[in-house]
Amino acid sequence: MTRRYVWMWLFISAALVSAAQAESITTGSLLREMIDLHKLADFPSPAYKTVQFSSYDHRSKVPGGPEWFANSDGFGREPVPNFEAVIREPADGKPGEYLICDVKGPGAIVRTWTAAIRGNIRLFLDDMDKPLFDGPAEEFLYRPYEPFSKEAGIDPDFYRNSFQQNRAGYAPMPFAKQCRIIWVGNVNEIHFYQIQIRLYEPTANVVTFGPQDVKKYANEIREIGKVLAAPAANWKYASTAAPVEIKADLAPGEVREVLKLKGPQAVERLTLKLSAKDIDRALRQTVMHVICDDYPWGQVQSPVGDFFGAGPGINPYDSVPFTVEADGTMTSRFMMPFAKSMRIVLQNLGQQAASISGSVLPMDYEWNDKTSMHFRARWRVNHDLVGAGDAVQDLPFLIARGGGVYVGTASLLLNPTEIPTPGGGWWGEGDEKIFVDDDVRPSTFGTGSEDYYNYAWSSPDIFFHAYCGQPRNDGPGTRGFVTNNRWHVIDALPFKNSIALYMELFHHERTPGISYARVGYHYARPGLIDDHVPITGEDVRSLDLPPNWQPASRGGANNSVYHQAESLVHSPRAKLADGNLYAGGKVLQWEPASKGDELVLTFPIAEAGRYALHLAAALNGESGRISVHMGDKSIMGGEKGVIDLCAPGRQMLREFSTGPMDLPKGDLKLTVRYEGPSEKCGGSTVGLDYLRVQRR
Repeated sequence: MTRRYVWMWLFISAALVSAAQAESITTGSLLREMIDLHKLADFPSPAYKTVQFSSYDHRSKVPGGPEWFANSDGFGREPVPNFEAVIREPADGKPGEYLICDVKGPGAIVRTWTAAIRGNIRLFLDDMDKPLFDGPAEEFLYRPYEPFSKEAGIDPDFYRNSFQQNRAGYAPMPFAKQCRIIWVGNVNEIHFYQIQIRLYEPTANVVTFGPQDVKKYANEIREIGKVLAAPAANWKYASTAAPVEIKADLAPGEVREVLKLKGPQAVERLTLKLSAKDIDRALRQTVMHVICDDYPWGQVQSPVGDFFGAGPGINPYDSVPFTVEADGTMTSRFMMPFAKSMRIVLQNLGQQAASISGSVLPMDYEWNDKTSMHFRARWRVNHDLVGAGDAVQDLPFLIARGGGVYVGTASLLLNPTEIPTPGGGWWGEGDEKIFVDDDVRPSTFGTGSEDYYNYAWSSPDIFFHAYCGQPRNDGPGTRGFVTNNRWHVIDALPFKNSIALYMELFHHERTPGISYARVGYHYARPGLIDDHVPITGEDVRSLDLPPNWQPASRGGANNSVYHQAESLVHSPRAKLADGNLYAGGKVLQWEPASKGDELVLTFPIAEAGRYALHLAAALNGESGRISVHMGDKSIMGGEKGVIDLCAPGRQMLREFSTGPMDLPKGDLKLTVRYEGPSEKCGGSTVGLDYLRVQRR
């Protein structure tokens, strides 16, 4: 072979190797998918199915059958072991070994989650004799890359709020042949878990994850982690086109086209801002229709506010696909391709005028008749539902026949419970159940609504991350308007023939008057049909918290006596304000003159004993900081003893509590001291609703 042909052969070989590598699925390629919203718009190749292994109650076997809503899912002592198999029973003082999953490759671990879990995890990929990971289960499920990061020079704290999102871990680990995960622990102890895995078609070329991958792809991990930690600030759009403005006024009842584009193109970014006298109602009662390629119905049909995953009202948050700013500017980064045309039509179903402004960022896009898909978001709602533990029901989010990729979920509901604590007032005990294609049982079967949304223990906390959030939770506890969202990006759910996604409505106690709106975001091949029905004026009717709410002494609030704050204090600097958020429809608003000012609440104890005190206070953008004392002792606010009531852009009610304490019979004094304005809010108002005295 001459030198010329040697060089030619080497060049061709290098090109072939390069092409093969480009088609390989690696840790690096999966990392890049974590912020690639364009890739979601094409049906995946190689194809894959996303499945979930979880600690759901394994008695739930027959849809609609006798134990379909069984709920022993990780607390320990389950009637049926909630694992795939028992490898070894506990014996001779050693814990048992239980198989979480054993799947043949090629595939990839794409999401892990736990509420709490004891014991250890052992992870085996492909033909490993020794586990790739063998250590604390919680460490693996929260931050799978952390054990391999020291050599890569990545600080473990880097993963928090980027690859770890609340109680979920997003750290893709591909495998070529097999994934086998074993839990070693005591089945009588707590062991909640969820593991999501992509299972690729057999011909997929997958390079198995190894400890060296964290060092090899350290730059990608750092760059992608920055975007995951602060999407809006670090997002880079591909389009160089000029934005196309949207601006219109809508009279009550008016339907108006506000944008029309010719294809083939795609919209890479959609930004809208609504103005109205009552902005919360306008955001729910102004319905957006995004109609692509002359379809008779909009692929997107949703109230404007709810579409952005944060309604009702303006509730700021930041995620990979959506950002809502405090001034009401709302941005979607889900790409919306179309072959011939796109129209955005707005419909005002309210009784007030509204104005809309914003823009779209178009980009070049070549529509492929075999793989391209339309973006869809079909909102639906059920009013006047009754939530009950003895009458659980599956609520449909999306039932569709055809091909596509499921990419996100939002639950937007009103929980009018009388109980001011998560225990007893919790709306989301129910599991998600997702049937894909030919599933006989759900290939995704969860352990609770909050677990699906990446948190746990019915937490009332406001939080948001790249792929999940709770941007609204009125409180106290989980009472009032609540919004949860989750975005399936690296854990997207492709379906070739059909998908059916349900979430159980499973309340702690019988609660009438629940309103439950939801959106199932997905891409769809032309020809997909679903169970959507038109949005009516009744659907978007005005919703308010029940008036004159009286908190109940049940659930987590059992053995409680309530005292309205205005009955415990007399101060010329305190006045009453109205609002259905507050007990009895009123809240005491104290305006301290300066830092160190004090307000004394005098309350009775009928019988000496052990009690806990719970002070309900308002959180909003005008609130300052307080401390709470009995005598000279700070009794609330943790180690520092200061409670910050600042909540920019929000109106919430929260209880702040003491631990159990021994209290004597008689009239006792609780002192609330003003500690100055919050750095974020700068206000000084202190809103006090009630004092709950709970016998322990």
